[in-house]
This record gives sequence, C-alpha cells and structure tokens, in this order.
Amino acid sequence: MIDNINWYPGHMKKTRELIRENLKAVDAVVEIIDSRIPVSSRNPIIAELIGQKRRFVILGKADLADPAETAKWRDRIASEDGVVRVMDLNLQSGENIKKLLRALEEEQEIRNAEKSVKRPLRIMIVGVPNVGKSSLINRLTGKRSALTGDKPGVTKGKQWLTLSNGMQLLDTPGILWPKFEDPDVGLNLAFCGSIKDDILGVQDLGFELIRVLGERYPQHLMERYKLDEISDQAIENMDNIAMKRGFIMSGKRIDYERTGRTVLDEFRGGKIGRITLEQA
Repeated sequence: MIDNINWYPGHMKKTRELIRENLKAVDAVVEIIDSRIPVSSRNPIIAELIGQKRRFVILGKADLADPAETAKWRDRIASEDGVVRVMDLNLQSGENIKKLLRALEEEQEIRNAEKSVKRPLRIMIVGVPNVGKSSLINRLTGKRSALTGDKPGVTKGKQWLTLSNGMQLLDTPGILWPKFEDPDVGLNLAFCGSIKDDILGVQDLGFELIRVLGERYPQHLMERYKLDEISDQAIENMDNIAMKRGFIMSGKRIDYERTGRTVLDEFRGGKIGRITLEQA
C-alpha cells in the first residue's frame, strides 16, 4: 500500500498566509468539500484558520457520490459549531445554486441587522485543490470568472469578484497540508484528483483504487468491466480488467499504466457508479 505521501508545494504555504490575512475582511466562509471523501477533503488547517467565522459547507460533486451517504454526511456536518448551512451541489448542472444564493442573502440580512449596517456580504471560498471551487464561483457569478480544470493547482492567486446581487467573493487557491498522518487520506485525495497523479504514479494509484473498490464496491467493478467475479487479490482484478479492455502489449504483457489511467478516469467521471469512499 502507498504511504508517506507528502505534498506541500510553496504556493500552498502562500495560500495559508493569504487566507489568514484576508479573514478579517470577510463576513462568512464557504467551504467546499468532495462528497465522495467528506473527511479527507476537509483540510484541518482551514478549520484552524477559520476559527469562529460563520461557515457554509458545500458537498460538491454530489452527482458522483452515493446519494444516501451524502444525506448522512449533510446531517452530520450540520451539527458542527459555526456551520450555518450544509447543502450538496451538482456543479455541472448548477442544481441548488439558487438555494445557496438565497442562504447567503439571508446571512447578509442577519449580519446587517446585527451590525446596524447596510453593505454587501463578503465571502471567502476555500477548499482543497480540484474540489470544484472555480466551478462554484462561475455558477455564482453566472459567467466564467474563474479558471477551471480537471487537475489540481489551476487557481494560483486570490481574486475578488462581485456577484449579481452585489455580494463580494474572494476566491483562494486550493490548499493541502504538509503531511497526511493517515495514508488513506492521501490516497482518497489522489483518487479524486486533488493530488497530481505523477506524485504517486498512475499505475500504482490505479492499483490502489481497484483494491479499494474491490473491497467496498465489488458489484460496481464487475458491472463496469464485465468481470465474472471479484478476487480478493487486487492484482488479479487489475489483470482481468486489462484483459477485458484489451490492454495487452507485445509478449502478452499487461499494460498496467493504461489500465490504471482508465480506472482512475472512469471513477472520476462517475462511469463506474456513484461512489462514496468514506461513510458517515
């Protein structure tokens, strides 16, 4: 099993300082996490930095996760101190974006009444790399205000944006933490694309994902790759997937690189099924 994953490039240290410096200027924080890995995609550094700021938690990529598990996570997170609202979003379709805007407008009304002021709410968007922050911002603004991509590290610096309702929004780059004490956290982040694939290698990462899915979602693997059965040996499952897809090189050698890439891409694209790797 892959362990000792360390990933903390210089721009993430800068992002930590950026968040710390700008927190005083915002009224609330919108934290977006990945519905498939609600624990692993919550950076403990962000919670430490946010402190007592009122927080909205968005379960992003909900269309890729098990809806029953997403509902459980929504209830569990809603009970946390400081959390104003929790909602799941399909950022591809924009489902629930209007509900989020209404919730933020309600927060603005509450804040202005308490402070006896009248000004637009200032919001900070935070989350780990590749969790969907830029897609969320583009949905909120109604235009392509932030760059998006399927690889971590697309957003490089902070940017203030104004929503159609006048609210001001601060986007920040994705931030990870220096070391993952639990190797499963690093793996989950890598499975979902929050860590660049070349850090661990596509072949090894694909193998680990097949191992995990074979244990937790064997039926999904069997149906997607037309397997007759699931072995308790991940390498056998990887070999069988490769043979079913014809990923064979000269000398009848398995193309593990192509097999790993295929399984990763199809998991990330929801083609294997709606999967939640962490249960509430």
